Amino acid sequence: MRLGPRPAALGLLLLCAAAAGAGKAEELHYPLGERRSDYDREALLGVQEDADEYVKLGHEEQQKRLQAIIKKIDLDSDGFLTESELSSWIQMSFKHYAMQEAKQQFVEYDKNGDDTVTWDEYNIQMYDRVIDFDENTALDDAEEESFRKEFAICIKQSFCFWLLRFNLHLKDKKRFEKANQDSGPGLSLEEFIAFEHPEEVDYMTEFVIQEALEEHDKNGDGFVSLEEFLGDYRWDPTANEDPEWILVEKDRFVNDYDKDNDGRLDPQELLPWVVPNNQGIAQEEALHLIDEMDLNGDKKLSEEEILENPDLFLTSEATDYGRQLHDDYFYHDEL
Repeated sequence: MRLGPRPAALGLLLLCAAAAGAGKAEELHYPLGERRSDYDREALLGVQEDADEYVKLGHEEQQKRLQAIIKKIDLDSDGFLTESELSSWIQMSFKHYAMQEAKQQFVEYDKNGDDTVTWDEYNIQMYDRVIDFDENTALDDAEEESFRKEFAICIKQSFCFWLLRFNLHLKDKKRFEKANQDSGPGLSLEEFIAFEHPEEVDYMTEFVIQEALEEHDKNGDGFVSLEEFLGDYRWDPTANEDPEWILVEKDRFVNDYDKDNDGRLDPQELLPWVVPNNQGIAQEEALHLIDEMDLNGDKKLSEEEILENPDLFLTSEATDYGRQLHDDYFYHDEL
């Protein structure tokens, strides 16, 4: 099967660049641990055209839609937004947009329009080719066989970016098969959502925990130690202190994941790491908004306090960085 004119070496280079790009995006998002709200807003609003629409919205219409959103967040209609109400709203917003994105992706991946995404269709969309990494299978196409062999050499030499992409591909395939509950030829929309967002689907929980243990639990004791959590990092004996990223990761291990403080992560403690759920992010943002906007110190927000500083509210996850003002799912009378 001819997979196109692109040389195998170029394919490897593109895979390497893709992995490197993911790291670069993380640096932009959290430079030295600081969150950049402008980067978040660009990422969530999308292209500049969408951001411009947010700016173009007239003041009166903007305020009207914001007031409608505030009323929806206020579940008990007491005129105040509590930490719990803000957190619940933000989590709902995350889930809504995740589902919308998955539905759009499903249509893009479903090349033949049969309401099913097959593994081959997923590969073509993700990698621009159907890739088979089964090292025991000789491929018919000389270029593809060369591609596979070069990739195998890279893996044996532990070239990290190539190894990362290889592992991601294999993990994708296992997760794809797990999401496919009916063992049909591909994924339905519901199964595709489970594949793309396993954190939203109960039947995927055990799978992602086991997957994490297989990858990180090197001594097979059923837990992930700090050393296993840090992976291949080796302390430099000539350095006076650990690099910044190691300090950040150690802090996450101790304060975010190791809830029982026993120095290791059990299967349930692993879950927020390998499949981050949005609860912690939403709670953190809710507390941040209250801390910044609560003028009278009652630990909750009134409509007046929000309208006193609407820009802060409109550049937060509470309104998905202003995106909700352009989505009548959020500001319309019926949610």
